[in-house]
Amino acid sequence: MLLTEKDAKAITERVMSFVKADDAIVNVSSENYAHQRFAANAFTTGGKREGMNVGVTVWVDKKRGASSTTETDESALRATVEQAEQLARLSPVDREYLPTLSQQTYKPASGFSEATANVTTAERARVVDDVLKACERANVTGAGLYQTQAAAGASRTKNGNFYFERASLVSLGLTARTREGDGSGYFLRNHYDVRRLDAARVAREAIQKGLNSRNPRTIDPGVYPVILEPQAVADLLSFFAFSFDARSAEEGRSPFSAIGGKTKMGEKIFDERLNVYSDPQNAELPGSQSAQGGLPSQKIYLVRNGVLENLTYSRFWASQKGVQPTAGPVNNIMEGASGGASVDEMIRATPRGLLLSRFWYIRSVDPRTALVTGLTRDGVWFIENGRISYPVRNFRFNQSVIQMLAPGNVEMIGRPERVGSSEAQGSSAALLPALKLKAFNFTSQSEAV
Repeated sequence: MLLTEKDAKAITERVMSFVKADDAIVNVSSENYAHQRFAANAFTTGGKREGMNVGVTVWVDKKRGASSTTETDESALRATVEQAEQLARLSPVDREYLPTLSQQTYKPASGFSEATANVTTAERARVVDDVLKACERANVTGAGLYQTQAAAGASRTKNGNFYFERASLVSLGLTARTREGDGSGYFLRNHYDVRRLDAARVAREAIQKGLNSRNPRTIDPGVYPVILEPQAVADLLSFFAFSFDARSAEEGRSPFSAIGGKTKMGEKIFDERLNVYSDPQNAELPGSQSAQGGLPSQKIYLVRNGVLENLTYSRFWASQKGVQPTAGPVNNIMEGASGGASVDEMIRATPRGLLLSRFWYIRSVDPRTALVTGLTRDGVWFIENGRISYPVRNFRFNQSVIQMLAPGNVEMIGRPERVGSSEAQGSSAALLPALKLKAFNFTSQSEAV
């Protein structure tokens, strides 16, 4: 059962009343989660999870200790606080300790839907059944995950700050494979409001990609012009806004680092049409009212017209550098400066190149250049003279995200769409566009479908 604001206030006040330490922060969270998995055009597993957690972090003589519990009776809460204080006394001094926040002013976001929180088992089953029937009609084999989640939680500091918020999420991902195993398609979408999730579109897109990717040809790896569908962009950039960290940049560990402990703030390092920002009040992608360190979230541009405009300063790092801390991102939005092209328009504007549906198994290679490696999956097509000619086999790639978005490499930008990383199975969300790029580096072939 989800916590109400009244319940959250009562629990955090009770925990704080037990604290004898110099400073403390109490966090309480609750969750309702349910899922339905399916494979081979049949239901496989379903489940539901309800839970609550109470965590307390304390500082005694600037030494830190933390403990948590899933029980809310007085003896359990008191024991949790005592354990945290005991651990603090045994710990070394926390060199990055700053006093917890006094009361802040938060602007609530709208990322919670009662309809999502109250989806029943029967309703989930009906959605999946419709998807599986579509797979049967198309003579493909479907597998995937449909999940719903609702969360409510609060935070309280010993210095008087308190906030409470709720969030919800529903997602559906489908892999559709041909019976012969020579083609595979994938599509994933999520939303905070179950009424805004188009399950029929998920089924239609995955099935069509699976059918269109049959009998792929083998072509040599190399550098190709590419069109990345929004899912492929999400697989690479779902968490991009959260990589603009001032400390790592100033310590030389970031693609935004410059010589001599400086940063590239104010430099045009991205295509001049690109903007990257966070906006907690965005209607399609509402973010948390609380940013890093409990600071109230606010709209912040990280990249504007290709220029690196902001880096995120934590409270500690800001105190070291004598600047104001940055609230930092709570969601990830990328868009072009104007309009936006469709994928079909991008295809028509491509004399020769590749259309990519998604990426998989993405791992960092060099954080200083934002170099990542991974595999294409579930649909790669060769484009000739503005038309899709034939499917091709998968590749491994090595690609710097910074070089990918650099001036001169971005040819067209689509309209942002709510999409999340496929490796996160729908639990992440961002507003990202399709991208047409001049060059993308494929290093070897992959035999995976």
